[in-house]
Amino acid sequence: MRAIRPWVSLLLVVVMVICLPPASLDAATATPRPTRTIQATTTQAPTDTPKAEDSVTPTVEATTSPTPENEQENTADSEGTVTATPKAEGTVTATSTPADKPVQEITSTTGLELTVYNQNLALVKDTRPFELKDGLNELRFDDVAALIDPTSVQVTSLSVPTETRVLEQNFEYDLVDTFKLVSKYIDKEISVRTSHGEIYTGTLLSGNGDVILQLQDGIKIIKESQILEYTFPKLPTGLITRPSLNWLVTTTAPGPQDLRLTYLTGGLSWRASYVLLLAPRGDQVDLNGWITLQNDSGTSYQDARLKLVAGDVNLVQQLAPVPARAAMEYAAEEKEGVASRSFFEYHLYEIQRPVTVRESEIKQVEFIAAPSVATEKVFVYEATPRYYSDGLYIDAGDYTNPDTKVQVRLQFSNTITNGLGMPLPMGIVRVYQQDSDGSAEFVGEDAIEHTPKDEALSLYLGNAFDLVAERKQVEYRQLSERSAEESWEMTLRNHKTEAVVVQVIEDLFRAEDAEVRESSLEYTELGNNRIRFDVPIKPDEEVKLTYTVLYRW
Repeated sequence: MRAIRPWVSLLLVVVMVICLPPASLDAATATPRPTRTIQATTTQAPTDTPKAEDSVTPTVEATTSPTPENEQENTADSEGTVTATPKAEGTVTATSTPADKPVQEITSTTGLELTVYNQNLALVKDTRPFELKDGLNELRFDDVAALIDPTSVQVTSLSVPTETRVLEQNFEYDLVDTFKLVSKYIDKEISVRTSHGEIYTGTLLSGNGDVILQLQDGIKIIKESQILEYTFPKLPTGLITRPSLNWLVTTTAPGPQDLRLTYLTGGLSWRASYVLLLAPRGDQVDLNGWITLQNDSGTSYQDARLKLVAGDVNLVQQLAPVPARAAMEYAAEEKEGVASRSFFEYHLYEIQRPVTVRESEIKQVEFIAAPSVATEKVFVYEATPRYYSDGLYIDAGDYTNPDTKVQVRLQFSNTITNGLGMPLPMGIVRVYQQDSDGSAEFVGEDAIEHTPKDEALSLYLGNAFDLVAERKQVEYRQLSERSAEESWEMTLRNHKTEAVVVQVIEDLFRAEDAEVRESSLEYTELGNNRIRFDVPIKPDEEVKLTYTVLYRW
């Protein structure tokens, strides 16, 4: 019995420890529990209290709590707490865990098509799988374009189109940011951490600039410049992290269905650009055409079937302008096949592979490569105004443009026999020429309009340095009340070491009824009261061209 008594005593001690309340255990331990509350009063402030100009506490004491060591910035905890932390001084962003999701939210797509017009417009076709129950279903379609035109939305069930229909649609675009979060929490409890590491928790009275909190024992004003972080209990109703479409759908065919969403959006545009490498002799070029696609629509398009429409599509009302981006991601892709075909009264180009177009990205795809296209370099002098039918020029005035110089132009035909023969969308053409050392140098650029096949192109590259042209009125005679005769003289000088031909183009602009009575060289009628003289000039030679025209009106 005496050997058993020590074990009985030990057992009694263990039972007493187990039965003690937590407070008694704390009192019995040698290490005190850490406290998370610091009392800060106006009469005796701790050493790390913000300065007077940073924080003002009128006649009350403020309660602060130190930041937990395991707290992470810019995260949302498992209970739905939203934490907003400045990325840099004067800038605040918010991250969160969305709450109150609809019944179904499907982000994966089974088919994505993107048709982009060159008018800041695109047509999106997005197919996604849903599991529908009999009767009413609430569906959520995330990752739609932020610049979507909600009135253009069409929803179709590809599985059972006659048994599924949309009763209601809502486009949610009130995206979360710090200002909206703060505004939603007026008269609600939040926490604010300052740059000094102090945390204030209380009811938000004002968040416009400086933050005013109602604490348990007073009011706290925190300067905006000293705010490091806001903490909110959860994401308020009505704020979302991505633009979304919510639908109320009814069906009599429960089970899996593929729904296709079709809509128009702004923020997507494309343009063509061309690079021409001119041979040293100037008689042929290597032509490469690039499609440049810019995405500012507010979302990305993964592995989309991409089509581009060239033409002027009529729009009753343009979509909202796209805000400028500070920086754009740039992506260039090699040519892997671009098909071109007529579509309605436009032309359509389709990339023959899936293409990913990311948000805030400029993507380039080569769509044409034509080596050894025959070209001709020509010199053009055109100093007269175009014809106007209102009779404003029926006087003796000399309407020559004195700043006109001899232009250098590059001309070629968009034909199959010339290595082209396809519709060329409007865009900028940049021309380079090989120097004697083999390097390519930039020699000029011009813009072209939509050009069908079998049409000619003329690119203005600049002015000829060694060719000079002058134009002057020799005589103007009023023959009658409704007729006049006028004589002109052009002087052209060639300071080059080789002979050239200068095309002198004259607009007979004074009246629609114009007749050339005499000229020193033969001319070609171009139509619309335009004539062209081809003037040959030898090296270091000066040539004069004269003509007389009779006007009737």
